[in-house]
Amino acid sequence: MNIKILSAFAAVALLAACESSTDATKTAGSAAGPVPGSQEDLVANVGDRVFYALDSSRLSADSTATLDRQSGWLAKYAQVNVQLAGNCDERGTEEYNLALGQRRANAARDYLVAHGVAAARITTISYGKDRPTALGSNEDAWKQNRNAITSVR
Repeated sequence: MNIKILSAFAAVALLAACESSTDATKTAGSAAGPVPGSQEDLVANVGDRVFYALDSSRLSADSTATLDRQSGWLAKYAQVNVQLAGNCDERGTEEYNLALGQRRANAARDYLVAHGVAAARITTISYGKDRPTALGSNEDAWKQNRNAITSVR
């Protein structure tokens, strides 16, 4: 009888020790930050989006600064491929916004290619106004939704 009780306590203690080491491993891994070359790394250390003015696909100084950081990051992680998604605010027709979103994605792609990123590593897509990142029908939301977002593939 005592052996059964001792065995049960030993099993509980062993499981508790395993659980504690697993928690410590998870904590240590998350403290290290995002995995290098991952989407999380891109977002945290470089920035994953550039913004555009109303009815424009012209890159601003802020946008080119972000794309410069992205081209450097992509040079560092040569195995990473990305997709550039062009987006628009809710105003305008579906057809107009799809075309504008494509021009925005292409402008970002062309900039990255001109700065040394192989074109074969980049795909583009336009979502037009179908995937807003900010909800609302006001200028603040519209500014956030006029973008091109870079995603690791």
